[in-house]
Amino acid sequence: MFILRKETKRDGKRDSKFKSNKGMIFRKKFCRLCKDKSGKVDYKDTKLLEKFINDRGKIISCRISGNCAKHQRSLSHAIKRARFLAILPYTR
Repeated sequence: MFILRKETKRDGKRDSKFKSNKGMIFRKKFCRLCKDKSGKVDYKDTKLLEKFINDRGKIISCRISGNCAKHQRSLSHAIKRARFLAILPYTR
């Protein structure tokens, strides 16, 4: 009696910087704020905060933006402060 197994294709080792999904290669995301050694998030810096808000005014998640958890929390806190002080709109 033979046991059939599904064979998987392996292209060899891939670089750890890239993720593969059905032949598509994606670059690994990184935290932009960790890259800048300052790492300060200020609610008055609207140019920085607008990069992390989508066109409808929602805060972009860390899974999509690539931020680390520490900076994602500080970004969301700063965005909420800026909204409260009417520096940023709640919706667009």
